[in-house]
Parts: sequence; C-alpha cells; structure tokens
Amino acid sequence: MGENPFADPLRFERRAPPCAIVIFGANGDLTKRKLMPALFRLAIDGRIPPTFAVIGNSRTHMSDEDFRKHMREAVEHFSEDGPFDPALWDSFAGNLFYIAGDVKDAAMYHALGEKLAEIETSHRTAGNVLFYLSTQPSYYSPVVECIGQAGLQHGNGWRRVVVEKPFGHDLATARALNADIQRVFPERDVYRIDHYLGKETVQNILAFRFGNGIFEPLWDRRYISNVQITAAESI
Repeated sequence: MGENPFADPLRFERRAPPCAIVIFGANGDLTKRKLMPALFRLAIDGRIPPTFAVIGNSRTHMSDEDFRKHMREAVEHFSEDGPFDPALWDSFAGNLFYIAGDVKDAAMYHALGEKLAEIETSHRTAGNVLFYLSTQPSYYSPVVECIGQAGLQHGNGWRRVVVEKPFGHDLATARALNADIQRVFPERDVYRIDHYLGKETVQNILAFRFGNGIFEPLWDRRYISNVQITAAESI
C-alpha cells in the first residue's frame, strides 16, 4: 500500500479524533450533495485523521466498491473545491464501507456492530462512533431505538448521534423525539442540525435593520407581529 497523504502530521492543522461515521440514508440526496463532499473537503484540509472510516447504509444493495464509485461521482459533480484529485480520493475512498439493509431490521444492526468492531481494529478508530441520521424524519426514532436494542450506543470510545433536520414539526413532536433519543443517548451526545437556521436570508434581516436608520426605529415588536421566510427549492 502506498503512503497515506493524510498521515503527515506537519502538513495540517488541528484534526478530528479517530472515529467511525455511520450514515443512515447514505444513498440519499443529502449524502451525495452535502455530506460526502464535505467529508472529502475535510480530508483535503487535513481535518480528518488516517484513523477514520465511513460506513454507509441504505436499502439499496451494493458492494463497498460500488458505494465508493457512487460517492466519487457525487463528489466530482457536487464539490466546489476546484479540480478533483484522483490520488487523494483513492486514499480517502479506502476508508469508505457499505452495509445494505432496512433501518428497522435488527439483523442489519447486528451486521453493523460486527463491521464497527472490525473497523475499530483495522482503522484504529478507538471505538469512537458518530451515528448520522440522514433519513426521512419518520425513521429518526426507529433508528435510535434499534441502535439502543443492539447496544451500539455503548463501546470502547464515545458514541454520538446527529439528527438531520427537521427535528419534529411542532413543540409536541420535538419533545416526543427528544424523549425517544434520550432513552438511548444522553443529551451531551446528541447533536441537532437544521440548515436553514443559519441561512444568509435570516442573518441579513438583522444587518438590514440595524444598518438602515429608516428601518431601525420601526422594526421592533410594536410594529412587526412576525417574520415569515420561505426557502423554495426545485428538488
């Protein structure tokens, strides 16, 4: 095996710790458009150590090599980081794996546990695992419940879960989802992501208000009852 360009300690700044990232919904649009290009960007910047691995899961049957091929096509198409580096991708792709199966099938989590144990040894991930829920919202609770039933929330290292938006559709469903997740993961290990909370449109409202002497005195709770923002997409 050739030299791993990610292993040069003098080339890069601070790195993430060793870990395995499990992406549920790895054949979906979010993984192809955002997650995998972002991970490859971190690899380019030296933020990911050589002791990492990504395990993708979806119902589509494919091999590790098929998954790597699909992810390469996605990164080449959606990445905004300039010319694609095939040599760097080959080093990165060697850390990508795939397990097919339904997220409600207990057998799939058994196979996932075996793969995590194998990768912990082969890739020296120190038992650290990040579970990323990139599925339909209706699967969030079932996935976390199955993780708990399989005992995958415990291991030799830390175990964390990332919940992709939306986190419920009102206060009651958000509280119910919180309760489901916290039966398996403590709050310190739960991360919630909502792309649109940080959109420039929201941020620009404050800049527009306080940067204009005409609007600043008027844009307050006495004259504005609510602000509605529609993020329309073609996909």
